[in-house]
Amino acid sequence: MSAADAPQAPAAAAPRRRLPRALRNPSVVAGLVVLAIVLVAALAAPLLWTSDPILLRPRLRLRPPSAAAWLGTDQFGRDVYSRVVYGARVSLMIGFSVAIVAVTIGTLVGVVAGYVRILDMIVMRIMDGIMAIPSILLAIAMVTLSGAGILTVIVAIVIPEIPRVARLVRSVVLTVREEPYVEAAIGAGTPLPLVLWRHVLPNTVAPLIVQATYICGFAILTEAILSFLGAGIPTEVPSWGNIMAEGRQSFQIAPWVVLFPGLCVAATVLAINVMGDGLRDTLDPRLARRLGNV
Repeated sequence: MSAADAPQAPAAAAPRRRLPRALRNPSVVAGLVVLAIVLVAALAAPLLWTSDPILLRPRLRLRPPSAAAWLGTDQFGRDVYSRVVYGARVSLMIGFSVAIVAVTIGTLVGVVAGYVRILDMIVMRIMDGIMAIPSILLAIAMVTLSGAGILTVIVAIVIPEIPRVARLVRSVVLTVREEPYVEAAIGAGTPLPLVLWRHVLPNTVAPLIVQATYICGFAILTEAILSFLGAGIPTEVPSWGNIMAEGRQSFQIAPWVVLFPGLCVAATVLAINVMGDGLRDTLDPRLARRLGNV
């Protein structure tokens, strides 16, 4: 038997078949619409500004929402609307970056741990140790050592997320490697990297897509928390967390400074989580059968 004659993975094409069906899921559509609006606003931020988001105008400080300042101004007279729109860039960039890096590294670690039995125990014990480190405490420690910055925040959030992805991928690999089509491919002389690429990795696509949405939402929320605590993005860079952190001192007399970026964080994270739930319901074969989608 040659490699070309080896049975193909029946589940490999399943995620591709279910992805179009996922776009008909109301939860996925609703989450995508909200996320698309936020993403468009972030990409078109320079065109949507009403004024420079870092321009100080002391004479206009703490003005309520009006035609001149749609979401009011903060304690330095900066336009809250412009800062919220610009802050979407920073928050979404961190969320997407953390999701991409965590999924990429976690997948590599999970595949190695799940397929190379001799490394499984060592790698997973290391992952368990990393999972015990709270991301917020890690970020505070890293900021103390290296200073506040976007890269520091991304690294601090990525590190605790890698073990979660690795454990997810490992569990899938442990199941898939015992399937007849994988054993047949190995018996046909297919090189191991090709076996992993053709037969193992496609089975991780569906759970990884869902996991990536949750990681993205968690990263956006964590960045806001870290910036609010003063351990995140530098104050001169507008982000949703920074805007809320700077507005908390004047919350009683100017609640709009905290309210609007807080609503953006809540709406974006909720949209991503709702989209993730919809993708899970559609892409998970067991849930799909239970819900009558297959």
